Amino acid sequence: FVDALATVHHVAPSTQNQALAALLFVHDAVLGTPVGAVEGIVRAKRPVHVPSVLTRGEVASLLDAMRGVPRLVATLLYGSGLRLMEACTLRVQDLDLARGELVVRRGKGARDRVTMLPASALAALDAQLRAVAAQHRRDVAAGRGWVVLPDALAVKAPLHARRLAWQWVFPATRPYRDPRDGRWYRHHVHETVIQRAVTRAADDAGLARRATCHVLRHSFATHLLEAGYDIRTIQELLGHRDLQTTMRYTHVLNRGGLGVRSPADLLAVERAAGREDAWGPSARGARRAGAAVLPQPARGAHVGVGAGVGVGTRVEAMRPPAQGAAASGAAAPPASGGHGPPAAPRPDALFRLTAADSLTPPVPTARRREILRRRSGLEPP
Repeated sequence: FVDALATVHHVAPSTQNQALAALLFVHDAVLGTPVGAVEGIVRAKRPVHVPSVLTRGEVASLLDAMRGVPRLVATLLYGSGLRLMEACTLRVQDLDLARGELVVRRGKGARDRVTMLPASALAALDAQLRAVAAQHRRDVAAGRGWVVLPDALAVKAPLHARRLAWQWVFPATRPYRDPRDGRWYRHHVHETVIQRAVTRAADDAGLARRATCHVLRHSFATHLLEAGYDIRTIQELLGHRDLQTTMRYTHVLNRGGLGVRSPADLLAVERAAGREDAWGPSARGARRAGAAVLPQPARGAHVGVGAGVGVGTRVEAMRPPAQGAAASGAAAPPASGGHGPPAAPRPDALFRLTAADSLTPPVPTARRREILRRRSGLEPP
């Protein structure tokens, strides 16, 4: 039966594990005939999915189609990289509007982390905190206002249950009465409220791709990578224990997982610049025919790894002519060692760094351009 779940019904690995655990429990706890270790079972394969990511325009359309608390929660999912339950279970003391920080308590793996608050949501968050404080004062005046505390804090510090600092940032609409102690508590907003609001907003915005609450978190990580932020910093913001979990977001970048450009794009750039590939068969044939060809690049100067340039940065420059030849106006000798006539040196304007091939940041700053030129020995244009 367990094998058929994987080979015939093609269920998910979690479904097969649940069925196997149920059978083992029945034999152990109900029938009294423990099965022991089960071997030889065909396990369902866990698929590897590329995370779904929305563009910035799609995220803007999605948020514009939402209103009220669901919009504010969705803004935190995208602007702070929160999981859905991390946003729903935020307490008043977890927000620091003055510093623009947000503390996630007991996230996945029972680990705390600090992330940023989007500046565009500070005004809405301040209004939400004021509304929560006013609602809490009314609840306390009516003999209510309790909130569930984590772990054994309710026994150690029971007075915290009615303090504003421990109230939910996004409380539920109606309170409930706990039959165990007879007190009126207020739960946080249910996650299904946000999920339905996001799904409805995606339909209203006319998005053609899958849009969920967790897709907003995927979009947060991907857009930060596209902006050139360090992947270690993004790992801390997302709360990932393993860097490999964060690395999966590099697969959806326009430049690929390693920031590599397609050779077809490089060929198109070469043709658009009016020159052919100087290292291909066509160049060798041109040398045999006696035509002028481009000089060979200096050893280690084509790709920035060997020339001391940052990884992923391409230096678009050939070996410059000798100073004596440049001063006298004579043509520089060919770098290939005497095939065909000497090639004319390329103008100084072509000795430049191209930002299209850099991994991070996409457009190097002026300071970084200066460092790259100094390391590679190139003169500025």
